[in-house]
Amino acid sequence: MPFTNMSLPIFLLWLVSIPFLAHSSPSQPRGTLVSCGSSTKQSIPDTSLSYIPDDGFINVGNKTTLESNDLLPILSTLRYFPQKSARKYCYTFQVIRGGKYLVRTIYFYGGFDGGKQPPVFDQIIGGTKWSVVNTTEDYANGMSSYYEIIIGAHAKTLSVCVARSNQTAANSSPFISAIEVLSLEDSMYNSTDFRTQALVAVARSAFGNEDSISFPDDPYYRLWQPFTDKNEVVSTQTIVSSSDFWNKPPEKAFSKAIAGGVGKKLEIQWPSGSLQSTRYYVSLYFQDNRAASANAWRVFSVAVNGKTFYNNLNVSTGGVTIYSAAWPLSGPTTITLTPDAKSSAGPLINAGEVYQILPFGRRTLAKDVAVMEELARNLDNPPLDWVGDPCLPQENSWTGVSCSVKDTVARIISLDLSNAGISGTLPLTVDNLSALHHLWLGGNKFSGSIPEMNSLLKLETLHLENNNFTGEIPQSLGELPSLREVLLQNNNLEGSVPEQLATKQGLKLQVSPGNHLSK
Repeated sequence: MPFTNMSLPIFLLWLVSIPFLAHSSPSQPRGTLVSCGSSTKQSIPDTSLSYIPDDGFINVGNKTTLESNDLLPILSTLRYFPQKSARKYCYTFQVIRGGKYLVRTIYFYGGFDGGKQPPVFDQIIGGTKWSVVNTTEDYANGMSSYYEIIIGAHAKTLSVCVARSNQTAANSSPFISAIEVLSLEDSMYNSTDFRTQALVAVARSAFGNEDSISFPDDPYYRLWQPFTDKNEVVSTQTIVSSSDFWNKPPEKAFSKAIAGGVGKKLEIQWPSGSLQSTRYYVSLYFQDNRAASANAWRVFSVAVNGKTFYNNLNVSTGGVTIYSAAWPLSGPTTITLTPDAKSSAGPLINAGEVYQILPFGRRTLAKDVAVMEELARNLDNPPLDWVGDPCLPQENSWTGVSCSVKDTVARIISLDLSNAGISGTLPLTVDNLSALHHLWLGGNKFSGSIPEMNSLLKLETLHLENNNFTGEIPQSLGELPSLREVLLQNNNLEGSVPEQLATKQGLKLQVSPGNHLSK
């Protein structure tokens, strides 16, 4: 799994760089900014940015405030999750189905648990494991960490979760400092099929810049990190229009460039570090830095790790972008710009983005999700992890829920909350769990009537014993072809046992003691 993280020296106010530069714009980026563990709105000093408390987005975990007066507000609190019985801990955000979003999670450990090293754990978005969260190196260097992913919303809600893994120490707990869910335009990154893929940020850089670029220069609140090397840095003399580019790069990203001399190759090692061998979305941005002229001619070819990326690119003062929706990368990355023999100027590059392609789209059937969400609302004390996708990832399915996965769709095949101390009622829509084989709710405090189950043709076992169910036994139970075991004893049921149920061959049926049934 990808586990690319990026860091910023933002944990001390005097070290603040990006994303919290001072700006005069009064607006917020389009989306939701959440400060985890905070009880009040957090405003970032000298900016227009404000983050709301996380209480309305999650119902599990503990809040804490870090013991330091120098912390940036959104890093001064966090929410941690010591509840080991839960398979995941999820935030839920309202989104527009079919919309495109950049999700950023921010982590600063701060020794909240009295330890010296941050815990390592997983993060999940929707039903997909997104990455491992390992902030150890950043924290040792006095930095916070952040992770980014671009996704398409498959429903009206989006879950962002953290979860324990086999790398999580027994005495530690997952935590999170802030979450940002930012809306993007339809045109952005539109060569990616967001029905089946997501883009995990590896690098986003403004070449030649010494400072990071973010909101409001980038209204979508993307973070463009500075990148310089031994090559020459040049400034532009003309302004480009961000709206001329599908991905809407900020105009400020074109203000500087790394450049090579006339007739000389330009070579940069970027992104830094070694990349996992897989396919990546790569987008590179260029602008001729000279004043517009009829005689200006800046043409060069672009290669990535020695493989031609684009031949004879003609770069004008209006700017140009080239991209690959699925480019293979592995290990260190070298970008080489080779000038055309007739070019009147050397090659240059202004900015770039690299995202790892993550398979994304496996999810639980919407009808099953709707039933489980209604059931969760009907329970007075649902399990702590009954938020997010009920089935996926499979190792992080809801407590008591078992599923089958075929292609990209998961179905609920078993629900077992036996002796879980649960109280509440069963919704009528439980009849929509048409792939269900086993429903075990015995030994709880369920009340109300048992709904009809006409559509549960695969149901094999039904355990509702030792509860407070009232009303009559549903007639539909006798008509279910796969049913072989029904336990209903010790409830408050009335009426008679349906004849088809009472006479069904091969069925184990137990209705007494404890009910008020006539023969």
